[in-house]
Amino acid sequence: MDQTQIDTLRAQDVAPFTHLIDGNQVAASSGETMDILSPIDGQVLTQVAKGTAADMNAAVAAARAAFEDGRWSGQGPSARKKVLLKWADLIDAHALELAVLGVRDNGTEIGMAIKAEPGSASGTIRYYAEALDKVYGEVAPTNPDILGMIHKEPVGVVGAIIPWNFPMMIGAWKLGPALAMGNSVVMKPSETASLSLLRMAELAHEAGLPDGVLNVVTGEGAVVGKALALSMDVDVLVFTGSGGTGRRLMEYSARSNMKRVYLELGGKSPNIIFADAPNLDEAAKVAAMGIFRNSGQVCVAGSRLLVETSIHDEFVTAVVKAAEGLRVGDPLSLETQVGAINSETQLLQNLAFVETAQSESGNIVTGGQRILENTGGYYMAPTVVTDVTRDATIAQKEVFGPVLAVTAFDTDAEAISLANSTIYGLAGAVWTSNLSRAHAMVRAVKTGVMHVNTYGGADGTVPLGGVGQSGNGHDKSLHALDKYVNLKTAWIKL
Repeated sequence: MDQTQIDTLRAQDVAPFTHLIDGNQVAASSGETMDILSPIDGQVLTQVAKGTAADMNAAVAAARAAFEDGRWSGQGPSARKKVLLKWADLIDAHALELAVLGVRDNGTEIGMAIKAEPGSASGTIRYYAEALDKVYGEVAPTNPDILGMIHKEPVGVVGAIIPWNFPMMIGAWKLGPALAMGNSVVMKPSETASLSLLRMAELAHEAGLPDGVLNVVTGEGAVVGKALALSMDVDVLVFTGSGGTGRRLMEYSARSNMKRVYLELGGKSPNIIFADAPNLDEAAKVAAMGIFRNSGQVCVAGSRLLVETSIHDEFVTAVVKAAEGLRVGDPLSLETQVGAINSETQLLQNLAFVETAQSESGNIVTGGQRILENTGGYYMAPTVVTDVTRDATIAQKEVFGPVLAVTAFDTDAEAISLANSTIYGLAGAVWTSNLSRAHAMVRAVKTGVMHVNTYGGADGTVPLGGVGQSGNGHDKSLHALDKYVNLKTAWIKL
């Protein structure tokens, strides 16, 4: 990958995208489209179909028909594996094209996007392709005259609603295990980040995935997302996004067919720094990237920095230095370290959080403002806010932007209390040289992922999921397969 290749792809026009339903490119039944604005410059990049409830119902019907006739669900593990592996190879072959398309759509810096998007997506799909023929049923320990067997069967039709921050990566977390287990899928991408997923779905069909097994419908969440969630023919719904939307999806499940709903709803993750951290300079740099990469638009971002009082001032100084040294700008430049905010709406929301922090006595040490406005794009300076109290808005609510809230603590017990003082529980970290303290913190902090002397980087071998209002169920690892199978008992009298 070099800058010339990136610039060549950037210069290409992006043709409008339609739905993918039953293997066909299908316009919205209303004939309407939606403009896609690039966060790089605020200009129209292309259009996608503005779906209707009828469009979504057609996609669900196609997925149901494909599942029931066994064109995918009825194939043996070796056949499904072959297709998924070819799909992963095609994603790798088109990696730069996919990454640039995605960056033009959502603003992630290209250096991160190439790894986190096509790189992660192909690896995830390959992981589940290799896993699918190693999923065994069970034989129960019964009396000699009984054979008790537990079969694992695909659930049927899976609805997947994908967010805008890492659409390919998170999309693959849903698609990989769902398709590996033989299900059919209907995917609804975000209105502000559909393009790379649509192209990835085209590559799935090129790899040999049968028509109707993977369908993609674009449009507004309040229309097509709602129709997907209310469908009586969707068996499982998976979603990554906001808590408010997650609540509505659960309500829609109750109003329809009581489909299982698995939600990853973000977090307000604590990054706890003790004075005995093995390398405070390294911890400061990692803490900065733990919140500012992808402009803070990361579910597991370390958005709360809890620092032992004895090192608070010097550590904050080091974090501010790291933040101010980051190159914010054109996300398609290899020199950029922090890209654009996904949309103007999100940018304005971030700035409103900063204003609220100031009104609640927070101290803006650096950042806090929109930058590079002359580009027409959506950029924000990495922002550090100190003197943040336990109950402050930016300590309690997910900003989903480049805003770091800093709070001091004096004791281990206080650090634990602060860490557990929100409704969320997705990720966290502790930095210490004390092994006993590290283990105690891992146990005491209520979260799905706890890092020790690092932040981020957990690969596909371990699950990602939250506690509290960060959601339920898990993406990644073999545990993710559980969401996409039904257990069936066979009780046989011999």
